[in-house]
Amino acid sequence: MKTRIKLLVLSLTMALLLCAGSAWAEIRIGLMCPLTGSWASEGQDMRDIVQLMADEVNAAGGINGQQVTVLVEDDGGDPRTAVSAANRLATRNITAVIGTYGSSITEASQNIYDDYGIIQIANGATSVRLTQKGLKYFFRTSPRDDEQGRVAAETIASMGFTKVAILHDSTSYARGLADETRGLLEQDNREIAFFGALTPGERDYSTILSRLRNANPDVVFFTGYYPEAGLLLRQKSEMNWDVPFLGGDATNNPDLVSIAGRSAAEGFYFLSPPVPQDLDTPQARDFLTSFNERHGSNPGSIWAVLAGDGFLVITEAIKATGSVDKDVLAEYMHGDLKIEGLTGEITFDQYGDRAGELYRIYQIDGEGNFVMQD
Repeated sequence: MKTRIKLLVLSLTMALLLCAGSAWAEIRIGLMCPLTGSWASEGQDMRDIVQLMADEVNAAGGINGQQVTVLVEDDGGDPRTAVSAANRLATRNITAVIGTYGSSITEASQNIYDDYGIIQIANGATSVRLTQKGLKYFFRTSPRDDEQGRVAAETIASMGFTKVAILHDSTSYARGLADETRGLLEQDNREIAFFGALTPGERDYSTILSRLRNANPDVVFFTGYYPEAGLLLRQKSEMNWDVPFLGGDATNNPDLVSIAGRSAAEGFYFLSPPVPQDLDTPQARDFLTSFNERHGSNPGSIWAVLAGDGFLVITEAIKATGSVDKDVLAEYMHGDLKIEGLTGEITFDQYGDRAGELYRIYQIDGEGNFVMQD
């Protein structure tokens, strides 16, 4: 009897050890992105980029001998859906999560991941307040709105515009950028001829465009997202109103040209980190070659590429520390991490903000191409 008990205990011990070993046989990384909704093209590129990079890491032997599994949840570009997506991912034994696109969507998930002790690396969330909450596990590879607001104000001044209309969409990102830019322009004695919001998701913006035209600005700065920007440009053209439009970085998506039409989109300026074809690091060139071989084109915008930078950040942190412990990873990322990412050098400050300046000025030409300005 004693022998049988000993054998049973030994068998159970071995089974537990095997289970423990299998739990560490893979590194699980979550990806939260908008696969449906008006921002679906961003989310689909995010998924394709992160999966490509995971496949390449696994083909090379994994991270410290462990394979990487990417678990994807669709947040629909909606804060309420993001809460559900974050709760699902947080209970799937992930070490970190990449995403998402949109400050208000990211903000809806922040506390969930922090409560679970999961590293979150946002890629398209630029609202200043996201890193002002003291969340230990939150990072972002994207820049902040205050940096963008400064570049916007400098651009408007350099172009000689003195009477400015600012239009936002009331989201945390767009309103934050609008407020930041207005304050800087007023300090520079530029007249704010109009400051107001549209309702995202509508199909007819003729009323708000008429209000803008009546304000008679030299330029309109729209701080919202590319679907609404495309409609504004198209409907502005239909009104035969030729005032220049400048967009924030959320207008950087080729779907804007499809929505507006090439003629209406021509001449539109926007602020953005370098678009994919302008990335010049060796790592970026190799990545774009691989992406083209698999998908037949470049990623649509830089925001999805910044999700790839998030993947590089977390995999490098795991590799360098030899750990998946959240506190070990967070400490390393706040202090010691320094890598050459797809979009350039990446380091983080004590708040989880990316150091350095990324913004450039682009203009859309007559063929619908995004052309960086000198």
